[in-house]
Amino acid sequence: MFVVLLKFSGNMAQASQFMQGHKDWIKRGFDDKVFVLAGSLQPNSGGGILAHNTTLSELQARLNDDPFVKEDIVAAEIFEIAPSKVDERLAFLLPQ
Repeated sequence: MFVVLLKFSGNMAQASQFMQGHKDWIKRGFDDKVFVLAGSLQPNSGGGILAHNTTLSELQARLNDDPFVKEDIVAAEIFEIAPSKVDERLAFLLPQ
């Protein structure tokens, strides 16, 4: 499981120009069953994603396809978590 922080960087002012492509990219992540959560970092500092069912190299490749990453609107930071205990509602995150 991975936590991805997408923190605004150099070209934040161009975010609106690439917003639809970024939203489409997020939708693909959910459609592919890789993203389980996405949202904004408060206050207005970027976004966060919880990713599952992927490898680090696959996730890095996916992030490289995000228009916000490509255009240096955000910088992606990836944290890998190996879940060992979860609430029963999140049992799907545990290793099989």
